[in-house]
Amino acid sequence: MRSWRGLGPGVIVTAAFIGPGTVTTATLAGANYGVTLLWALLFATIATIVLQEMSARLGLATGAGLGQALRAVSRRPWIGTSLAALAAVAVIGGAAAYEAGNLTGAGLGLESVTGLSLRTWVALGTVLAGLLLWTGRYRLVERVLATCVAVMGLVFLATAILVAPSIIDILSGALRPRLLNGSELTALALIGTTIVPYNLFLHSAVVRERWSDVTDLPTVRLDLVLAIGLGGIVSAAVVITASAALDGGEVRSAADMATQLTPLLGPWAGQAFAAGYAAAGVSSAVTAPLAAAYVVLDTLGRGRDVRSPLARIVWLCCIVIGGVTAMLGTRPVALIFVAQIVNGLVLPIVAIVLLVAMNDRNRLGSHINGWRGNIVGGAVVLLCAVLGIRSIMLAF
Repeated sequence: MRSWRGLGPGVIVTAAFIGPGTVTTATLAGANYGVTLLWALLFATIATIVLQEMSARLGLATGAGLGQALRAVSRRPWIGTSLAALAAVAVIGGAAAYEAGNLTGAGLGLESVTGLSLRTWVALGTVLAGLLLWTGRYRLVERVLATCVAVMGLVFLATAILVAPSIIDILSGALRPRLLNGSELTALALIGTTIVPYNLFLHSAVVRERWSDVTDLPTVRLDLVLAIGLGGIVSAAVVITASAALDGGEVRSAADMATQLTPLLGPWAGQAFAAGYAAAGVSSAVTAPLAAAYVVLDTLGRGRDVRSPLARIVWLCCIVIGGVTAMLGTRPVALIFVAQIVNGLVLPIVAIVLLVAMNDRNRLGSHINGWRGNIVGGAVVLLCAVLGIRSIMLAF
């Protein structure tokens, strides 16, 4: 095993799921239900580590990603190709849609800190994300995202500590699963914003940028536990802060989230929260188009060079569509929240595909799933399906 030299691809997964959607959803969860839904976040964090480990193991053991695995799920080629094509379209469409929210989130945060207009920051964010991806330098992208994660972590953890939460309440919320009236959609959104379907495609590709084969799996697992564990703690910090600062208050924009902190934490709180929100937006604005590019390359068997013409066309389209959409108008909090719910509804399908791929002995040999991985993966599918069905029934 090679020596471990800091966080690697795991930080990209964390940077991808802690975006404006996560911050918004966690804030709404804390404002409306206090810390009672921390159990959903704890479950989602553990499930993310397990599922992303499967994705990484698939990439290292087969030299291919989840897109290629989809193409091999059936002896009839047209079935696998159709599934892979549908997955690619879904990921690209989702990445383009989320890009608007990511750029808007980054712009809102930076607007609050600097006073420059939202459109100015959205335009700059669009250009900077494009330039960073144009370099095609994986390590540079990784370091930029690690910096964003560090900023988010410091800001949100500091604010959570300053509100002096009750440890007993936090432990109760994390270890005692329960659903209050109307909290089903929020619980599903917390899971959907943490276990991001496109991350399962992204990680199986980027893991091979840092490591080469399955002998590095212990290092890969350490990277995942540390990076995703940190991400779960940061998300929990947002819930805890919102539960103390908002306490049922209405949240319509990122500005509401920031200004509500001022009476509790002082005049610096709003700007600090805005800086964390901006870092969340910047990190996700890079990972969403990157995921789309890797999915297309892997599905078509074109390697993983994000500087290739095909990859550049894909991620450039995502950035441009997201940038133009963001420039036309700020996405409301409600739309970001709904996007996380949709993520949670789609997740069981992607998880089932991953579980099928991870039990293919012909491709993975001795690296197929053990019973623990199958149980946790099955639990993710079951819980998301139950919450999703219950949410749909309540809507009618």
